[in-house]
Amino acid sequence: MPMPILSTKLYIPTPRSKVVLRPSLIEHLNDGMQRKLTLVTAPAGYGKTSLVREWLAECLQPVAWLSLDKADNDPVRFLKYFITALQTTEENIGAGMLALLQSSQSLRVESIITALINEITAIPHHIILVLDDYHVIDSRPIDNAISILLEHMPPKMHLVIITREDPQLPLARLRVRDQLIEVRTPDLRFTFNEAAEFLGEVMGLNLSSESITLLESRTEGWIAGLQLAALSMKGHKDPDSFIKSFTGSQHYVLDYLVDEVLQQQSEYIQTFLLRTSILDRLCGPLCDAILLNGDVKPIPPFCSGQQILEYLERSNLFIIPLDEDRCWYRYHHLFAESLRNRLNQSISSDLNDNVRGVADLHIRASVWHEDHGLEMEAFHHAVVAKDIGRAARLLEGKGMPLHFRGEVVPVVKWLDSLSYEELNARPSLWVIYASVLLMVGKVTYVEEKLQAVEKAMKGVKQDVTTNDLIGHIASIRATLAVSNNQVEAIIAESRRALEYLHPDNLPVRTATLWTMGYAYQLQGEREKAGKFYSEALSTSQKIGHVMITIMASLGLGNIQEMENRLYSAAETYRGVLNMTGDLPLLVACEAHLGLARLYYEWNDLDAAMLHGQQGVHLAKRFEQVDRVVSGEVFLAKLKLTRGETSGVTASLAQADYLARQYSLEFLIPKITAVQMLLLLREGNLTAVAYLAQKHELPISASQVYLALGDTSAALAVLEPLLSQAEAKRWEDELLKILILQAVSLYVHGEKGKAVQILVDALTKAESGGFIRIFVDVGMSMYRLLYEAATYGYMPDYIGKLLAEFKVEELKGGVKSAQCLVQSANLLIEPLSARELEILHLIDQGLSNREISERLFLALSTVKGHNRNIFGKLQAKSRTEAIVCARKLGLL
Repeated sequence: MPMPILSTKLYIPTPRSKVVLRPSLIEHLNDGMQRKLTLVTAPAGYGKTSLVREWLAECLQPVAWLSLDKADNDPVRFLKYFITALQTTEENIGAGMLALLQSSQSLRVESIITALINEITAIPHHIILVLDDYHVIDSRPIDNAISILLEHMPPKMHLVIITREDPQLPLARLRVRDQLIEVRTPDLRFTFNEAAEFLGEVMGLNLSSESITLLESRTEGWIAGLQLAALSMKGHKDPDSFIKSFTGSQHYVLDYLVDEVLQQQSEYIQTFLLRTSILDRLCGPLCDAILLNGDVKPIPPFCSGQQILEYLERSNLFIIPLDEDRCWYRYHHLFAESLRNRLNQSISSDLNDNVRGVADLHIRASVWHEDHGLEMEAFHHAVVAKDIGRAARLLEGKGMPLHFRGEVVPVVKWLDSLSYEELNARPSLWVIYASVLLMVGKVTYVEEKLQAVEKAMKGVKQDVTTNDLIGHIASIRATLAVSNNQVEAIIAESRRALEYLHPDNLPVRTATLWTMGYAYQLQGEREKAGKFYSEALSTSQKIGHVMITIMASLGLGNIQEMENRLYSAAETYRGVLNMTGDLPLLVACEAHLGLARLYYEWNDLDAAMLHGQQGVHLAKRFEQVDRVVSGEVFLAKLKLTRGETSGVTASLAQADYLARQYSLEFLIPKITAVQMLLLLREGNLTAVAYLAQKHELPISASQVYLALGDTSAALAVLEPLLSQAEAKRWEDELLKILILQAVSLYVHGEKGKAVQILVDALTKAESGGFIRIFVDVGMSMYRLLYEAATYGYMPDYIGKLLAEFKVEELKGGVKSAQCLVQSANLLIEPLSARELEILHLIDQGLSNREISERLFLALSTVKGHNRNIFGKLQAKSRTEAIVCARKLGLL
C-alpha cells in the first residue's frame, strides 16, 4: 500500500531536474532569515515554489513544509496538517493536540496556535515552517491564528508563506518593525539572461537572441509560459516562427500552450493526463485504477502508471514529486486546472463507452482510496461524483463516522447541499446532520433535524438499522438536555438510546454512558454516576474516542472531589490538561475551575486565583454562560477570602443577571451563598436571614443562627442534614455539617461533645489536606481546635491548622461570621487571635503567670494583652471581661 496522502502534504520537494539558479534572490532570502516572515507572492506560474525549494535545498536547518489546498479551510483539517508538518522537525510537538482534533469540534485554531507557540519555544534548535499556496485559505480563524503566531513567534522559528495574493495578515506592522522580507512578481520575472539560460540549458533549445527577447517579452518573464512554450516548440521544425504565432494575456497563452503541449504527446499520454487531472495527488497504483481499468491498455514503453509519472517528471511536464521516494506527485495547479477544463469539454470524444463521464472517474478514485484506508479522500470523490449512496456509506464509516474523526466542515457542506428529498431517502443522513450541528455548536437547528428524520421514518419497517437510528436520535437529545441540566430528560433519552443503539455502535453508546453519568451526578447519585463515568472512560480509551475520554475523566474528577479525595481529583484534572495539551478548550476550562477549587481548599490562594481566572477566560471565549457564572462566583468568594471586597457586589449582581437571563436557575443557590458571605462580613444579618429562608439554604441558615448566638436553632437545622448526608454518603456535605455542628456545640457550651465531633471531621478531612473548610469558620474553630489539641488529638494535623490560623491572622483574615457581625456592631476593635487565645485561658481560670508559661510569653507581654482585651471589651476586670465575652458569643 502506498504511503498515506496525509504525509504527501508535508514533504519538501527538492529540485531533481536542472534549474536556473537565482543567486541574487537566494542571497536576498538568506538575509531575511533574521526576520519573522518571508513572503513570496506572485501570480501562478512564476516559480514561487521552485525558488523556495531551491533555497531550502541548501539550508541546514530543519524545515516543515505544508502544501495547502481548498479543503484546508476547514480549521480542524488545517490544524492536523499544521501540527503534523511541525512533527517532521520535532517528533512529539503537539501530540496531545493532534489526538484531540480527531474527536472534538469545539477547538479554535487560534487557541491551538497559542498552545503550540509554547511548545515551539522549548525546541532547542531553529526551524523553518513553509506554508505553500496560502492563497487558497479563506478562513478568518486561520488568518487570525497565523497572525498570533507571527506576533508571538519564538526567536528560533522562521515562517515562509508562498501565495498568489497578499494574505490577510498584519503585513504593514511587520514592515514597520523590519520583521518582513518580500519577494514579489518583479523579483521573480526571468530576465533575458535567465530566460536564455533556462531555454538553452534546461529545455535544450537553440534559439536566436531575437526569439528569446520576443518570448521573454510575450511571457513577461513568466516561467510557466516559458516552460510551456519550450515544450510546445519541441514539435516544431522552426521554433522562431512558432514564437511569433501567439500573443495575448497569460490566460490566453496558457490555454494555447497547454493545447500545444498536449498535441506533442501520444494519444495514450494525453488520455492519462486528462483522466488523472481529477486527482489532487497521484501515485502509480491510483493512476492505474483510474486509467488502466480494462478500457485503456498501456502501450510500450509504459507498463504502469508509476512509469508514466516518472516519464512526466523527466519531461518537465508540470508534475511535482511530493516525497523522496517519488511515490506521490501532483500536477502544477495551473496545468491541472487547464487539463480538467479540457476533460469536461471533450468528455464525449476523448473517453470511450466504458467510461460514463467524469463521475465514473471519481467513483474509480473513491473505490481505490477506500480500499487503501483513505476514507476522507474516498468520501470527497464520491461527493464530486454525486453518488449519494456511496458518500453516505463512507460518511458513516467503519465503527467511527468521519465527523467523529474531525472532518466536520466538508461533511456539513455536503449535507447542506442535499435536498429534503435526498435526505428523506436516507434518514441516517438527517441523524448525522443533527450530530454534526451539535458538534459545531449550532444547537438551535438540531431539534428540527431530529424531527425531520422521525417524520421520514414514519411507516418504515423497524429493524436493526432503524433501531440504531432511534437510539442515536435519543443520544443527541440527551446531550442537548445536558446543556440545560434537565435531569429527567437526560436520563429518559439516555436510557432510550442505550435500549435501541446497536451493541457495535460504540462511539454513540460511549457518549450516552457519559450523559447518564452526568444526570446521576446532578441527582446526587454519585455512586451510580461514578460507575457510568468509569465505563465510558474505559470504552472511550479502547476505541480512541478522545473527547469522551476527557469528559468522563472530568466527571470522575468531580466525583473524587465530592468524596473528599482531593489529591486524586487534582491528579485527574491535571491529566485532563495534559490530554488537551494546554489548549484553551471548554474542557480545559472545567479542569482549571476544578483545580481552582482544590487550591482554594489547600489555602494556596494565588494558585486558586490563577486557575480560576484561566477557567473564566476560556468560558467567555466559548460563550459558555453557565461556566462563566460558576467561575465568577468562585472568584468573588476567593476575593472575599483575600479581603478584596471591591467589585464583589457588582460581580455577583452580574452573575445573578446572567443566570436568570439564560434560565440557569440551578446556579442561583451558589450565587446566593456568596452574597450571604458578603452580607455577613458587612454585619447585615437581617438580609442574610431573608436570603437563607427564601432560597432554602439550610447550611447557610445554620451559619446565620450561629452568628446570632442561637446555637440551639443552628443545631436543630443541622441534625436532619446530617442524617441525610450520612444516608446518601455525601462525604463533602457530611464534612461541612460536622464542622458546623462541632462549632455550634462548642459555642453552646458542650465542649466535650464538640471536640469528639471535631475529631470525627478531622479524621475525614486529613487525607484530603483540607484547610480552608476549617479556617473559613473563624475564631470559634480556632478555639475549638486549640481545645482539641490540649487533649492530644491528631497533633500534626491540628498543629498545621492552628499554624494556618496564625498566618491568616497576620493577613488580617481570620474572622468568623459571629465575630464579624458582633464585632462590627458592639466592639470598638475585634480581638486578635492571640487575644482570643488568652481570653480563653482566662476563662479556664489560669493566672497571668500560668498563661505566660503555657504560651511561652513574657509576663509583661501577657499583661499587655490583658489591657488590650479589657479595652476592647470595655471591661475593668477579668470577671467583667468574661461576662462581656460570653454575651458577645466569644466564649
